[in-house]
Amino acid sequence: MDLTTSAQTFLAASIEPRYSYNFSWLGRPIIQYPQDIVAMQQIIWDTQPDLIIETGIAHGGSLIFSAAMLELNAACGGNPDASVIGIDIDIREHNRTAIEAHPMFRRISMIEGSSIDPAVVEQVRAAAKDKKSVLVCLDSNHTHDHVLAELEAYADLVTVSNYCVVFDTVIEDLPAGSYPDRPWDKGANPKTAVHHWLKSHPEFTIDKSIDEKILISVAPDGYLKRIA
Repeated sequence: MDLTTSAQTFLAASIEPRYSYNFSWLGRPIIQYPQDIVAMQQIIWDTQPDLIIETGIAHGGSLIFSAAMLELNAACGGNPDASVIGIDIDIREHNRTAIEAHPMFRRISMIEGSSIDPAVVEQVRAAAKDKKSVLVCLDSNHTHDHVLAELEAYADLVTVSNYCVVFDTVIEDLPAGSYPDRPWDKGANPKTAVHHWLKSHPEFTIDKSIDEKILISVAPDGYLKRIA
């Protein structure tokens, strides 16, 4: 069994026991695989974003991670005012309280509402205006239609050479019925949305080099690099 096959076997076996729930970032659950966390660190360093836009907040670990990376960028000469916006349809009070109490909160703002609500989209677009480097991460509702709507709403905010990262594209690679309590499944999920959207958006390409490096990822074909 080669390394790629071994990685795919591990990934498939890790979904049901909720392996991603093992990890936190600076005290907040991040619900990501370590390999994707490392890939995001490299992207944030390489692209030096002034703004990171994230759909889906949950416990706030990803927001804290992004803010911490921006803090490190600033310490190394990057933008001292770089920030992250998190959007979620339901920010639970205990999560909001913990995020607001965190030392990294000074770089974070949160919007409660649907990520595809026109009023929310307009608020985010206003925040992104005139930013030189913008990174987008989509990790909320994983249905095909919702992810497609998020791509239409936010991907054009991504600056050239930066990324729109679509998480949980791995759903397409898992057996049908792997998420019996969710409205997404094989055949209708973030990866199907990505491939549909890319047909009319040649300014983006899948950065296969990331998949090939990290091997274990919930975002295969989801690291979309803007090339024009």
